[in-house]
Amino acid sequence: MDHPRTRRPVPAFVALPGGFGALLVVGAAAALAGGRFGATGVLLCVAVIVAAGSLAAEPLAAPVLGLIGWLTVIGFSRPPYAQLRPAGPVAARAAVVMAACAVLGAGAGLLMRRLEPSFRLWIVGVRRADRAVPGFPAAVRGRRRAAGVLLVAGLPLLTWVLVVGERHLDLTDDLLFYLLAVVLIAVVGGFWPAVLAAVTASLLVNWYFTTPRHTLTIDQPRNLLALLLFVTVAVTVSSVVDLAARRTVQAARSGEDAAALLALAQTVLGGADAPAAVLDHLTGNWGGSAELLEQVSGHWVTVARSGTAAAGAVPRWVDVRDGLALVVAGQSRAITPRLLDGFAAQAGAALDRDRLRTQAAQAEALAEGNRMRTALLAAVSHDLRTPLASIKASVSTLRQTDVSWTPDDERALLATIEDGADRLDALIGNLLDASRLATGSLQPFLRPVSVDEIAPVALRGLGAVEVRLAIPDGLPLMRTDPGLLERVLANLFANALAHSPPGRAPVLRASAAADTVVLDICDQGPGVPDDLKELMFEPFERLGDRGSGVGLGLAVASGFLEAMGGSVAPLDTPGGGLTMRVTLPAATAPARPAAAADS
Repeated sequence: MDHPRTRRPVPAFVALPGGFGALLVVGAAAALAGGRFGATGVLLCVAVIVAAGSLAAEPLAAPVLGLIGWLTVIGFSRPPYAQLRPAGPVAARAAVVMAACAVLGAGAGLLMRRLEPSFRLWIVGVRRADRAVPGFPAAVRGRRRAAGVLLVAGLPLLTWVLVVGERHLDLTDDLLFYLLAVVLIAVVGGFWPAVLAAVTASLLVNWYFTTPRHTLTIDQPRNLLALLLFVTVAVTVSSVVDLAARRTVQAARSGEDAAALLALAQTVLGGADAPAAVLDHLTGNWGGSAELLEQVSGHWVTVARSGTAAAGAVPRWVDVRDGLALVVAGQSRAITPRLLDGFAAQAGAALDRDRLRTQAAQAEALAEGNRMRTALLAAVSHDLRTPLASIKASVSTLRQTDVSWTPDDERALLATIEDGADRLDALIGNLLDASRLATGSLQPFLRPVSVDEIAPVALRGLGAVEVRLAIPDGLPLMRTDPGLLERVLANLFANALAHSPPGRAPVLRASAAADTVVLDICDQGPGVPDDLKELMFEPFERLGDRGSGVGLGLAVASGFLEAMGGSVAPLDTPGGGLTMRVTLPAATAPARPAAAADS
């Protein structure tokens, strides 16, 4: 819910021309009525206009409205109309009434605008938060406004020039020169110096160029009407010039806001779309602090925070949506409410995207877990049953008392039991290794190791098998974990043996390349198509259920090598078959003694 905003007063450059126009209408109506309107009627109408204008406009407009209202009353209260009589009971009473209307109207306007948000907040029952209200930016500031005031001080010089040339000019020419000066002051110094110039010019014209001279009395109605029209036109033109300048400033600020929002959008689209990144962009360009708050169980908690604000900085609260808000404070330069709303919306969207990514990652992890459980159950249901069934059958056969078994039969049954137990041991070992990799609990112990120290141990775990080892003399030592490398070579040897044709044993070829040691385990089996070579390292993948096992051997080998800083890649064996290339970093220790093994 958006917080109620303080109603802004009508800008002076809008209120003054409107008020002057209304006062001229009252004067013209009194003159046309030919005395039937009465002094009291004129006073009441002018008092209503001044009070209403002071109530609605910003406070600085009230004195000017009161002054022009007083001139209207004393000039159009009784015939002959349009004669300025600043002395007498009518002028005194009008001065009191206009002053009271201006003061009371301005005070009532200030009070109403101050109490209105609290009253509305009390009605709808929501909390109050400080928030800047958009409006017209100031057209000019500082030095230009001071320059405008200095130009007003130059109006007496213009008056002296006009007095010197009075023989060649009439009142209309004088008013046009003053109007040109007022417009110039409006361009340089803004609206209020122009209003000051218009009032000053009207007094100078009255004193020096209207009869009777050197008094504030005007005895010719057309001169008073011309003077009032001059003030009205001067203020109106000044307001138009000032409004154009304000629109220029507003357009420049809008361009800056658009550029800032574009930079924010590029930041978000570039990947930095976390709430903290949005707040960092805000504080990095405007300084201060920024917090994204979320309401949880009735309390506001910080979701993201960036920057620091000076002590005593007033916070600005921007609602993103129900239960989510952006609070900024201590910005080093002004930031418009529209731009702040844009940052708030982006921060809220970034928070939603961040949470969606987290939920997607959790859902993906759950899906992966479900896939692994499904694959594990499917694999275990077959690969555990087969060795268990053979072990169970062999043991049951040996336990039969009504049959006499020959020693050869007993050896065959015991070999079946041993083979089933080995298969169970390898299966359970791979499952445990896969679990260690999945949980991140694998901590390899790296040390210099030679190839011919590990390869025979890996072969012994596979039983009586034939694998040729081609290890050259002077091969550097490898920096690896001996136990993990043994498991890797055992899995790769088992995979090569399973696909090698009879009479064509796999080969382990070792070589050195740069700062690495390369081990190629080559078989001459059917090989693997290129589109399946990456897939074969996925857990529980058996390439179309060919062969036995749950499909964890290559996945475990790849995970172990990655943990040790190595890698494994499938290649085609020249002449047919598959080569598994293992690459490990070479150790800095001296090379092993020359020894060749080829078995």
